[in-house]
Amino acid sequence: MAFNLKTKIWQTGALEWWAMIDNEDVYLGDREFPLPPDEGDEWVVRKTGEVFKIIDGEIRKVGQQEPPTYPW
Repeated sequence: MAFNLKTKIWQTGALEWWAMIDNEDVYLGDREFPLPPDEGDEWVVRKTGEVFKIIDGEIRKVGQQEPPTYPW
């Protein structure tokens, strides 16, 4: 398994990160995805506002917030 995670992850040709969580393809983000992912890492997906955290070697969705907006 990549990066010693229990969750199956992959990167597309568009450099977007995806994972198989609960038998569904879940978008994990692009630049905000931590490399290399490590236990305790937490990030917010800019496009969706979903919050993910690595707990016990698995990527888990831990929340939802309003996607950030940028003035440019």
